[in-house]
Amino acid sequence: MRKKIAILGSTGSIGSQALQVIEMHPEELELQVIIANNNVDLLIRQAQKYHPRYVVIGNEKKYDQLASALNQLPIDLYVGKESINQIVGHEAIDMVLTAVVGFSGLIPTVRALEAGKDIALANKETLVVAGEYITWLAEQKKIKIIPVDSEHSAIYQCLVGESTDWIEKIYLTASGGPFRERTIESLQKVTMKEALKHPNWTMGEKITIDSASMMNKGLEAIEAKWLFDLEPEQIDVIIHPQSVIHSIVQFIDGSMKAQMGIPDMKMPIQYALGYPARLKSTIQRFNFLDYPDLTFEKADTKKFRNLALSFEAMRTGGNMPCVLNAANEVAVEAFLEGKIGFLDMPDVIEKTLQKSSFIEKPGLEDYENIDFESRRLARSFL
Repeated sequence: MRKKIAILGSTGSIGSQALQVIEMHPEELELQVIIANNNVDLLIRQAQKYHPRYVVIGNEKKYDQLASALNQLPIDLYVGKESINQIVGHEAIDMVLTAVVGFSGLIPTVRALEAGKDIALANKETLVVAGEYITWLAEQKKIKIIPVDSEHSAIYQCLVGESTDWIEKIYLTASGGPFRERTIESLQKVTMKEALKHPNWTMGEKITIDSASMMNKGLEAIEAKWLFDLEPEQIDVIIHPQSVIHSIVQFIDGSMKAQMGIPDMKMPIQYALGYPARLKSTIQRFNFLDYPDLTFEKADTKKFRNLALSFEAMRTGGNMPCVLNAANEVAVEAFLEGKIGFLDMPDVIEKTLQKSSFIEKPGLEDYENIDFESRRLARSFL
């Protein structure tokens, strides 16, 4: 039987590539639902090309345009945030790919888990913000969360047949982004255009800026803590400019496993959607002779302060990762709008963390309030 897929965030980079993966595997995968918040033009083109059973637009102002364009197709249309939260639990779905960026992915992911749907997780903020609750809920529902981030997919694949009790340490690899060789002083004048030029990966704007500031790796470290039941001391970040080794697991006997491949996000997307099977693909094969030098460097947490702030929030725990994420989303948006400089982003985040009240055991109902208040506080520092 074909696995029935819903894509939350189909118009983003991950969602768009997931549609290509599903198209390449018609015998194993079946598209049921595509969901977007604002990009109605691309959502319409996707619906016309891939013919899902359901299409949902979050922005109610865009519904009339969607309905007019798709009125001749046998597709059921829905609108609004509550429709998104409901459709992810539909009986026609086996797996939900959560590919939206930011805090907005939390509640739909919770609703999908509550409905017993397996999750292909590309929204790292869900575990950053509410990792303890999400992992508890998945365990209660006996649901699999298959990571889509290339680094976490690599760790997940390295642990097949292994116990998490045998992990001594994991190494999340990072390309170093476009500013790996730049001095701190030179980063004062970094432009948005420069920050959006990632050397290896093609991603959306927010994730690309996070990669340039190393916040992406900090968020991934927090996500890894919850995905693999680790302590902060068991997580390290190393710079690997070639982006060929996607991450490494070191075991208690001293042996190590690494997952490798060409930097192409369709590979971890396909692994998650097809799990536990491996689906054949035409993705370019890795050739060692093309990469005679694989190099590694220590991550510079003085130059990339967001990485240090992330580990600090992870060690503190409680609501601090949620505060970190909210402040970062505000800072990145302000940088993209030209309101602050590149090095101002960690300043905003650090001040928000320092001024926020600590909550040791936030519940699901607390997270929206924490997110709202943290954003308000972060904006006061712009």
